[in-house]
Amino acid sequence: MEIIVLTTGPVVEIDGVKYYHHPNGGGMVAETARVAETAFVGPFAKVCGNARVSGEAIVFGSAWIFDSAEVSGRAEVFGNARVFGSARVTGDAKVYESASVCDTAEVSGFAEVCGKAIIRNNTVLSGAKRVDSGTDLAENLQAGMGVKE
Repeated sequence: MEIIVLTTGPVVEIDGVKYYHHPNGGGMVAETARVAETAFVGPFAKVCGNARVSGEAIVFGSAWIFDSAEVSGRAEVFGNARVFGSARVTGDAKVYESASVCDTAEVSGFAEVCGKAIIRNNTVLSGAKRVDSGTDLAENLQAGMGVKE
């Protein structure tokens, strides 16, 4: 499916912030956010606040990136996932389904966060680890619960 963006100007204003369609995917991007032309923001995805999406990162489905969050590299955020606060998703990491990465958490490498998992506080998840449904990693980190190699 090819998406053609017909206008590069603002298409809607919400609470005084103008939003435009990203040229690569057609998703909504706030004028306060920064999204690289090389990144993909799908037609139902949103990048708000002071969030940044760079590199070849992909945001699609109904995913939202907001506050001062950053998605970079070849990372993917999709489904109903949320990345917010000052969180970072980098490298080849994936955040999907209804998962959230927030506060100052970082997900990198080939790590995956899915289901209804929450990565928050100062938690760092890297490498080839996977956190899934119902896991609140900040609460279970010391017990080693919910993390799969």
